[in-house]
Amino acid sequence: MSTRVTRPTRKWDVWSRVRDTVEALEHLVGGLATGVMAIAMLLWLVVTALLSVVGVGLYLAPTTFRMVRMIADRERARLSRWGPDIVSPDPVPDSLRAAVRDPAVHQELRWVLAHGTAGFTLGIAGATLPLYVVSDITFLLWWYLLPPEQATDTLSLVRVDDVQDALWVMLMGVGWGFVVVAVLPLMARVQARIGRNLLSPDPSADLALRVVRLAATRAAALEAHAAELRRIERSLHDGTQNRLVAVSVLLGAARRALARDPASADAVLERAQCAAEQALAELREVVRSILPPVLSDRSLPDALTALAAACPVSCRVEADLPERCAASVEATAYLVVAEGLTNIAKHSRAHNASVVLHRRGELLFVEITDDGDGGANEHSGSGLVGIRHRVQAHDGTFALSSPVGGPTVLTVSLPCGL
Repeated sequence: MSTRVTRPTRKWDVWSRVRDTVEALEHLVGGLATGVMAIAMLLWLVVTALLSVVGVGLYLAPTTFRMVRMIADRERARLSRWGPDIVSPDPVPDSLRAAVRDPAVHQELRWVLAHGTAGFTLGIAGATLPLYVVSDITFLLWWYLLPPEQATDTLSLVRVDDVQDALWVMLMGVGWGFVVVAVLPLMARVQARIGRNLLSPDPSADLALRVVRLAATRAAALEAHAAELRRIERSLHDGTQNRLVAVSVLLGAARRALARDPASADAVLERAQCAAEQALAELREVVRSILPPVLSDRSLPDALTALAAACPVSCRVEADLPERCAASVEATAYLVVAEGLTNIAKHSRAHNASVVLHRRGELLFVEITDDGDGGANEHSGSGLVGIRHRVQAHDGTFALSSPVGGPTVLTVSLPCGL
């Protein structure tokens, strides 16, 4: 089996910063797309306001507000993928008077203005700065192809006449690269804060959402607990209990053999001892499935490495965890990976699999991938429903992508503070 564990690293690790920068770039580009929509919506709002002077805009206003809501909902969905969910308000009222008085409409109009200006600007800057860095770093390779008057760095600060000047531009590009790594995550947070501050629901709506989520989480926790009890009962009943019954029967046979034929009693006792050892082994497996001792003795990456080594499919483990999570979270992550690898071995016909763990803020992400046939279904009896219930019991998220033909990707996020 192929296993590789990346040991916990410090928060300032260069690869972590690069990953954060790439994620920030993705976030800014996504915000740029909604920023373009917001600018177009701003122009349409101006047209609607001007047409209202002659009365036509009054008929267009409700439709305009619904278009604003559609764009705002797109931004809510985008921001929800990067953090806590933002609930969409009730539909825009059909009546113009009611729509004008709707506080959610007021919030969305302010967001259109802010995101169409500041959010769009941040998106443009975030998408452009990395291009400037690449241009300057590679300038040494192609500067001589430019006309003399255009042979400058991206900011036109250095005029390039020879290779030495081109080297200075390349060094400037490296410096700008460090600036981008430091600035892009901050820009992404500022852009996201604009949307979260203006598109988040009022506290009463947020409280109602939390109550609904709490009820769903409680139901998932009870279901996961009941399923775990059924699994333990089934394991004890079908395995350990049968072994112990066999031990009891063999000991009774040995007692009778001692009275009739003492020479044959030794063979019966040996069979009883083997059955007792098998019962103990199965009992250990049940105990380990409840809470693996390796989690408390060592760490989650070590426990997953042991799982991967026992998997019939070649499995690679990558873990980048700067610190330990709560014991319940690590146990859930371990059981999710154990069930996922079991499914891969039984159903996927895969040749290779991978388990990747990383922590982003207060969330622990677990991603299990295989190159099998795909077509995994939660309702096919493969244990995926149990994984979902277990994850939801921790207020986490569960996502499955398994097109026919593969690959299958199972992604789970768990709050680390539980």
